[in-house]
Amino acid sequence: MRLFGALILFCVFIANVFLGATGGSQFLGDVAEMLVLMGTAVMFVVAILKSEADAKKDANSA
Repeated sequence: MRLFGALILFCVFIANVFLGATGGSQFLGDVAEMLVLMGTAVMFVVAILKSEADAKKDANSA
């Protein structure tokens, strides 16, 4: 679920950059764009750490 959230946020970021690059109007400002990208990175790191913790837990219980 966290990886899906990171993917959604990253798609929002990419859509904003694409619109700005093609001459359209961006729907996010500079600060909002930074916050979306930071949220993407945080969600991705949390998902990876959770996955590692689950794998370690499964390895210890087996």
